[in-house]
Amino acid sequence: MAAGARIDTNLARVVIARFVSRSGGEAAFFVGIWGFAAFEFDADPAGLALLMGGLGVSSLIGSALAGVLVDRFDPRRVLIVGEVLFVPAALSITLAGSLLQLTLLASLLGLVGAPVFTAIAAIAPYLTDDEQQLVRANSALEAAGTAAFVVGPALGAVIVRFWSIDWIFVLDAATSLVGAALIMTVKVKALAHREQRGGLAEVREGFRFSYRSRQLRLYVLLGTVAWILYGTFSALEPLYFRDVVGTGPEALGWINALFGLGMVGGATWLSRLPSGFTSARTAVALVALNGLGAVIYAGTSSLVVVATGAAVWGTIIGLFTPMHRTLVHLNSPEGMIGRITGTLQVHVETAHLLPLVIVPALAARFGVQAVMLGAAAVLVLISAAVQGEARAVDRLRTVPVPPPGPLEVADEPISPNP
Repeated sequence: MAAGARIDTNLARVVIARFVSRSGGEAAFFVGIWGFAAFEFDADPAGLALLMGGLGVSSLIGSALAGVLVDRFDPRRVLIVGEVLFVPAALSITLAGSLLQLTLLASLLGLVGAPVFTAIAAIAPYLTDDEQQLVRANSALEAAGTAAFVVGPALGAVIVRFWSIDWIFVLDAATSLVGAALIMTVKVKALAHREQRGGLAEVREGFRFSYRSRQLRLYVLLGTVAWILYGTFSALEPLYFRDVVGTGPEALGWINALFGLGMVGGATWLSRLPSGFTSARTAVALVALNGLGAVIYAGTSSLVVVATGAAVWGTIIGLFTPMHRTLVHLNSPEGMIGRITGTLQVHVETAHLLPLVIVPALAARFGVQAVMLGAAAVLVLISAAVQGEARAVDRLRTVPVPPPGPLEVADEPISPNP
């Protein structure tokens, strides 16, 4: 079988595993965990903030450690172990008898789930060394994850309608096992590993290299500011729909479905664009367009305009996310892909959590819609400020993806421990 065909087969298996596993995960989060918190334990805003904070902090820790594991082993091993460990963690949620217990168990879920996200984000360079194929792989993985974002909550709603919330976590566990089984058949390239110097030292090395590299420093910044915007909207959207648009909770479901469809379309579209489209300047332009898309989405009280904005903004996000990930991969030296990906994931998680601290006070002072539009405007201004840096980065030679090694299924013992 030709190498290209093998890459396609591997990519298809990883994409299917991503869709299946994340479908269960999205059902468990949006319907299961939120459903338990709101309807079983009558959580107030402070309780929900504590729940999300615990989940976010544990995900930060898991993302940082996962980068080291990916570099020491490979993303395939980390994915398999992560999916298997996810099974008891997901089932344990059904044992929660209070909001505090739910918060602790959800934090455990975030800790074991973060390595799965990090390994998926790092796996594309282990499947191919061709830049256009790298774009294609990241686009396909992003499209699969976004499709799961649409399908998963719908599956969760059906399970709650005909059975109970507990069965959502059984679904989550089952989809993780299916994902692990699919990943076991995937072949990855053997990349060189750097000398092991201890877990925390290697984590610091990933952060230090990301900050010292001019290219990676720009891409970490772009990912961070984009996710601050996403986090701001996530914190305020229910209030925006209630107080500005004047709709009920059902609108959230429909609008998020439009978002998801737009993101799938954008990710699919990116894989068909010429390789020259993937550049620092394009990434900066897409960050600015994120801000403009957010303005369309939140700029009026018209549900029709909101729906249009959701589709447009979702398409922009679908273009930006896999391109951004590809640029990070292209500028990550062999042996550090995992730690650099982990560094980026830590920034993303932090950026998503930060608005939970400051946005409620700003919204109380200036209003929900004003804060959402202000965050979008700040994103556009930051994009304009780094245009010159993006041009400079594009003139630099990227660190090449290493020459292709043999595609192989690892035969060493699979272990999550260094």
